[in-house]
Amino acid sequence: MSASDHVSPNHDFAPLKNDRLLRALRFESIDTTPVWMMRQAGRYLPEYKATRAEAGDFMSLCKDTDRATEVTLQPLRRFDLDAAILFSDILTIPDAMGLGLYFETGEGPKFERQVRTQADVDNLPVLDVNDSLDYVMRAVTSIRHALNGQVPLFGFSGSPWTLATYMIEGGSSKDYRYTKGMLYSQPELLHELLDKLATAVTDYLDAQIIAGAQIVQIFDSWGGALGHRQFIEFSHFYNKRIVSELKLRHPDIPVVLFTKGGGLWLDVQADSEADVLGLDWTMPLDRARQVLTESQRQLTKHYKKIQGSKAIQGNLDPSTLYASPQKIRDEVKFMLDSAYASGNKTGYIANLGHGITQWVNPDHAKVFIDAVHDYKI
Repeated sequence: MSASDHVSPNHDFAPLKNDRLLRALRFESIDTTPVWMMRQAGRYLPEYKATRAEAGDFMSLCKDTDRATEVTLQPLRRFDLDAAILFSDILTIPDAMGLGLYFETGEGPKFERQVRTQADVDNLPVLDVNDSLDYVMRAVTSIRHALNGQVPLFGFSGSPWTLATYMIEGGSSKDYRYTKGMLYSQPELLHELLDKLATAVTDYLDAQIIAGAQIVQIFDSWGGALGHRQFIEFSHFYNKRIVSELKLRHPDIPVVLFTKGGGLWLDVQADSEADVLGLDWTMPLDRARQVLTESQRQLTKHYKKIQGSKAIQGNLDPSTLYASPQKIRDEVKFMLDSAYASGNKTGYIANLGHGITQWVNPDHAKVFIDAVHDYKI
């Protein structure tokens, strides 16, 4: 059963007061550039670390509705952000599939059990996300109410490819030995796994939207590890499928597709129904806009109907926030000059090119956010 088979509850949410980000992604006029940060609720904030200590561990924090709501709101109390993002983790789906997610201090997420054989794939359960991941939906609804219309709320999931890498490797990897080994030696088995994950991700994001998410993002964090043909076959194919199904179920909910290291494949990703394509720091924004404009022209010609423009998001190297305040402001200006070089003064959401790191001074994050809003478009 998909999440949309359930009756949508009457949440009676407050009307949205700041719709700047939603206007920008629709290419409507904006007063200033919208900005938020990936991983904006996290270890760089002392108040987050205090709340996590109270919860005991990371997953306990994710599953505690009140505390997950609290840490989601913490950065909005410090900074003039234009969006909130659900506090959770990209690995909730494989955890719900029974792989035993745990976190080693200083080593990141790990799984007690890996998925490397046909039997492993066959034994993965079909998730009822409203049952096994109900704590996520409770958090979404709680956060949406607590925001009281202040800014829109992002829901999110990892992409099938990214989730598969963690499930096969058993944690993070630099060379993706087992995952790429399966890709080249048993591609049919990897496709079976990705197919199951694509269904789970679709239902998971669907359920978040029903619970109150106003925009969703797919994090293809390890898509950039693939070769060109392999990216199309093992990553983009499934991301495109997820976005298409979400648009059928929720045509008015924007979808952001972010592939770290994916700037070279903007023309490929343009052939999806995603409203926004996220960028890391390796692709200049003016070049990204040129590629997408040409891709839109080619796709319109191919499909014999006008293809909608893609907004873009991100681009600032998170390490920029280690710099002096003036250097941060200079880099923000360079980024925004590039974003608006085409003359179109909308269609862009400022963000980092990946998540903010735990070593950043929160005051420097504020410099970044304020510099974005101070920029005259």
